[in-house]
Amino acid sequence: MAAAEGEGRIESDVVIAGGGLVGLTLGVALGSAGIETAVVDGAPPEAMKDAAFDGRVSSIALGSQRVLNGIGLWPALAADAQPILEIRVSDNDAPLFLHYDHKTVGEDPLGFIVENRHIRIALLARAEALPALRHVAPASVEALEPSAGGIEARLADGRSVRARLAVACDGANSRLRAAAGIETVRWSYEQTGIVCTVAHERPHRGIAHERFLPAGPFAILPMTGNRSSLVWTERANLVPALMEAPPAVFARELEARFGDFMGALEPTGPRWSYPFKLIHAKRYTAPRLALAGDAAHAIHPLAGQGFNLGIRDAAVLAELVVDRARLGLDIGEGDVLTHYQRRRRFDSVVLIGVTDGLNRLFSNDSQGLRLIRDVGLAAVNEMPPLKRFFMRHAMGLAGDLPRLAKGEPL
Repeated sequence: MAAAEGEGRIESDVVIAGGGLVGLTLGVALGSAGIETAVVDGAPPEAMKDAAFDGRVSSIALGSQRVLNGIGLWPALAADAQPILEIRVSDNDAPLFLHYDHKTVGEDPLGFIVENRHIRIALLARAEALPALRHVAPASVEALEPSAGGIEARLADGRSVRARLAVACDGANSRLRAAAGIETVRWSYEQTGIVCTVAHERPHRGIAHERFLPAGPFAILPMTGNRSSLVWTERANLVPALMEAPPAVFARELEARFGDFMGALEPTGPRWSYPFKLIHAKRYTAPRLALAGDAAHAIHPLAGQGFNLGIRDAAVLAELVVDRARLGLDIGEGDVLTHYQRRRRFDSVVLIGVTDGLNRLFSNDSQGLRLIRDVGLAAVNEMPPLKRFFMRHAMGLAGDLPRLAKGEPL
């Protein structure tokens, strides 16, 4: 068993509130290193495996793939992962564009596209195989009570989890973050993303497209087979009508934005919609508590870097906890949390600035800005050293990397 249980109390080293993609990734990372960990999640595990639970895909950068491989997760995902071999960034129908090719930086792909449901299935299977990891679900953390020697998570069903460290992975609207008195910077983009899958006549050849339209970015992400996932950014007030439109009307609107370069298109499966907003915690820690994933930083999905930020959160925090545990020291003391915040905050702030700035620059139809944008894309495209620099950042191979992202063991 991963944790001892007495009269309604579970004893563990770490308690993670929230068993989404980031929470379970952190749990698996810690459990694979022998750290007694309890992941408390409100969703029933079987529901999380259902295709209707979440229709999105995740863009997994090469550095993030190395993290997932290092914690034993990638072998279960490889068959369902579509390598990204090229990325093309364009401004609507302008003839100038920015083109990234994986061959300019090596033989590895730029990253991978994986359906979220496959990631969840692999995480749940890996969690079940780890003796040090306990998945407590369905259950929810009602409150956290820190003390000098640890922290207690009180669950809604009356049980509790006693640990040295708690991690809030309970999403962008984190109740535990608010209860800890951590303030946020936030705003709405007045944009909503429509997510769906399309089958297309011609192969995508592993090319991801980011087309900037006046309403916002229109991402075409290659999936296994002749399929692509669309993240269609639209003005929030127009989305309800598009979501309710008959299939033929929706397909016609989609084709007008997608184009005909992949031949005939056929939307498959349901449509989902998600409002876009930015929420950034002013600090990532409180006594015996760390924030990770969207609880720390929910960013615009432009460039698909949200999950990669969360993976790096998990990899850095796991590294700090494991190193301290190996020395026989308290894993929840202040210096662990200080180092975690120092290593993760800069990465997050930079990416927030880049995604927010690009969205504001491109999500309009200003002719003056359009000329500047197009010339800028073309200029970067003709500067190989600068392109390689941007590519390494997109691949998650730049900055203060955790060991797992370097391909080293935890």
